[in-house]
Amino acid sequence: MIDRIDEYKSRRKKRKLRRIVFALLFTGFAVLLSWFFGSQVTTTVIIATHAELETDLSSNSGLSNEGMERANYLASTLSSVDVIDGVDAIYATSYRATQETAEPISRLLDLPINIVDQDIAETFIESITDDHSGQIVLIVSHPENLSRLVVELQGSKNINTDSLSRNDQLFIITVPWFGKVKTLQLTYGT
Repeated sequence: MIDRIDEYKSRRKKRKLRRIVFALLFTGFAVLLSWFFGSQVTTTVIIATHAELETDLSSNSGLSNEGMERANYLASTLSSVDVIDGVDAIYATSYRATQETAEPISRLLDLPINIVDQDIAETFIESITDDHSGQIVLIVSHPENLSRLVVELQGSKNINTDSLSRNDQLFIITVPWFGKVKTLQLTYGT
């Protein structure tokens, strides 16, 4: 009789141990799946040139009346971007014109404008892809930096550089978790 009780207790312990092992394996598998699907995201970076200036960029000029109209047009265009939640972060350079171009969309979406030094394009883009994985990010830059930013995102190297002299360029770069980066170049304006 005692042997049967010991055998019964032994089987119970083994079943309990199997349940614990199964629970641990299931939990580990669930964590692995969560990590895998969490890494399967596409980050979208929208890069816009600043709008028309009052004078010139070297004097840190603000936007002209036409530039303010163009900045408002950009805001109304981007406010309807809704891939899940819309634009998640806004960046601009230290130039007044880039900040004034970003300001209407910042106000409209109630998002702060993060001021960055884009002369260090590689570090800046790395921080964008790390900090905003799976999100939509707007960067307002000056035309001289735009092509470097697109290339740093692994986007198209065939940018129409003649178009960069105009202050109405918009680039949409989609960076998938796996596969080819896509670049779309548009003109925004009134």
